[in-house]
Amino acid sequence: MNDSPFAPARAGVPAAPAAEQARAAQTEPDLRTLFHRLNNQLGIILAHAELLEARAADDVSRARASQVVSSVLDAMGTAKEIRRRSESERTGA
Repeated sequence: MNDSPFAPARAGVPAAPAAEQARAAQTEPDLRTLFHRLNNQLGIILAHAELLEARAADDVSRARASQVVSSVLDAMGTAKEIRRRSESERTGA
């Protein structure tokens, strides 16, 4: 059986929308996976920015690294809030 989304429908019957959604859900990462990946990337940026901040040779470089640290922490908080809201919408809470 051909599971390609471009495969012709069997006996001229189009695929049901629920079946298409189920197929898309199997191939696309869920929100938890996306948030996990986002937080991993933000964590890497944060670690490097903190390292640059600690090793900066001058005040200007240290201040720039500090701004990156602050921005990453803000982005992590925003991602957490988005995740919290999306989970509460899914559960109806």
